[in-house]
Amino acid sequence: MKQVIGALALVVPDYDLAIAFYTQKLGFDLIENTRLSDGKRWVLVAPRGSTETRLLLALAANDDQRAAIGNQTGGRVFLFLETDDFDRDHQAMLAAGVTFLEEPRVEPYGKVAVFQDPFGNKWDLIERA
Repeated sequence: MKQVIGALALVVPDYDLAIAFYTQKLGFDLIENTRLSDGKRWVLVAPRGSTETRLLLALAANDDQRAAIGNQTGGRVFLFLETDDFDRDHQAMLAAGVTFLEEPRVEPYGKVAVFQDPFGNKWDLIERA
């Protein structure tokens, strides 16, 4: 039996702002954008070429969810964007205006730098060693 994590929910304040960031700044594909009801949509994005895990952009629906935007992991890095060419993607992201919280560094597991989406979620951009 094969299982995969198909999607991770990422609570966002606005669908269209989130879609714009992930597709225009990070170059993700918009996989699906289906209206479910007034104010609720099923929005999936994923890095180009990705065939497994996607992000479900979930609109915050109440005060507790709004309070969790950008802090779903208590301030830790939440998501890990793996690349086959760190320098290429780092430069493209900088040129697109993505905010990096540190300079690139080399660790035993690879080259990495932490960046942040406009909602406060911390990501690692990483090229495995």
